[in-house]
Amino acid sequence: MYLLYTCLLGLLVLLYAPVFVVRRLVTQGVEVGLLQRLGYRSAGLPPEPRCWIHAVSVGEVMAAVPLVHAVRRRWPELHPVVTTVTPTGARIVKDQLEPVVTHRYFPLDFPGAVARALAAVRPRFFVALETEIWPNFLRGLQRRGIPAMIANGRISDRSFRRYRLVRPFMRRVLAGIAVFAMQSAEDARRIIALGAPPERVVVTGNLKSDAVPNEPGAEQLWRRLMGLSGAEPVWIAGSTHRGEEELLLEAFVSLRRRHPLLVLVIAPRHPERVPEVERLIRGRGLTSVRRTALPSARDTDAVIVLDTVGELPQLYQLSQVVFVGGSLVPLGGHNMLEPALRRKPVVFGPHTSNFREGAELLVTAGAALVIKDAKELEGALDGLLSHPARRAAMGEAAFEAVVGRQGAVLQTLELIERFLMGGA
Repeated sequence: MYLLYTCLLGLLVLLYAPVFVVRRLVTQGVEVGLLQRLGYRSAGLPPEPRCWIHAVSVGEVMAAVPLVHAVRRRWPELHPVVTTVTPTGARIVKDQLEPVVTHRYFPLDFPGAVARALAAVRPRFFVALETEIWPNFLRGLQRRGIPAMIANGRISDRSFRRYRLVRPFMRRVLAGIAVFAMQSAEDARRIIALGAPPERVVVTGNLKSDAVPNEPGAEQLWRRLMGLSGAEPVWIAGSTHRGEEELLLEAFVSLRRRHPLLVLVIAPRHPERVPEVERLIRGRGLTSVRRTALPSARDTDAVIVLDTVGELPQLYQLSQVVFVGGSLVPLGGHNMLEPALRRKPVVFGPHTSNFREGAELLVTAGAALVIKDAKELEGALDGLLSHPARRAAMGEAAFEAVVGRQGAVLQTLELIERFLMGGA
């Protein structure tokens, strides 16, 4: 099965290579890290002993931040190497975790690349965030006696359906993982159904609940950086996707008739879509300004487009209300705990399978509203913008709901000590 998997992976890489080359030519200056992905370039690694923490992209890196700091406090002699798959994830690591950690790109899951990477890093243990399952890599760890852990594990509906098609193979792959720290009881049930030994599966909650909110005074600082006076109500639409921005702009145009000072900040999930979002804004007869062009003077009617990576969680502090994207289109939604931790009422669409537990938590607490189209979005936002007391109550309920679920970092740390460090 491993040979078949490797051959299929090789075929996929060959098919994707032309797309990769074209994107590289179009996006000059984007870091590729090809040699690191092939397991080369061991220079620049920190001294041993090392641990290896893998976070595929932006969301996983944000979840890893409190865990990395906790590992450093508990075992200061350990030097973390953090790997990502995407350049945007790499940027977050460098912005938020260096020089505490060393960044590398994760190797392609071929035996040769895996062997070279493991020989270079020589980690004491390996932690993968949110169920990153790479069979050859996990097999390489097992052969070298390096314990592995899934932390903040979750299995989406789509992944569960796919993994079940190869359940016998998955059982063999999962057998090499020392412990599974899953976000919810449903995630635990799914990983067990795929073949994980039940005695190694623990529900720890979501690491993102343990993220640290903004420092005092951060709101005033960000207002100055964004060129805002302080009187304007701000609506932030975070992690939006194609098919959502049109609905957001439709609602915004209508809302401005009743809330003429309202400022809209759109943060596309993928920064490369910023020009596309700007075209949509112009198509509505509106003006736009990029975050990187601020705090210079801007048209007070301009929609602010976030063209940076890693600032969105902090910017939530500015808002009166937050819409979380990936939820009005069937993509499973994005992290609604970040605005909740900053005492903001949250609005999202019906598609939240990737954050099912977080969505249910906020809705049950009366801290979030679920809408299904532009008309309902407009109504929800109008109600919140028109009633400050309601906004404040929902924001406080959001904060209390998330804080009540904190503790995932401590539990994960305890599992690392027990299963990966041998009680050290």
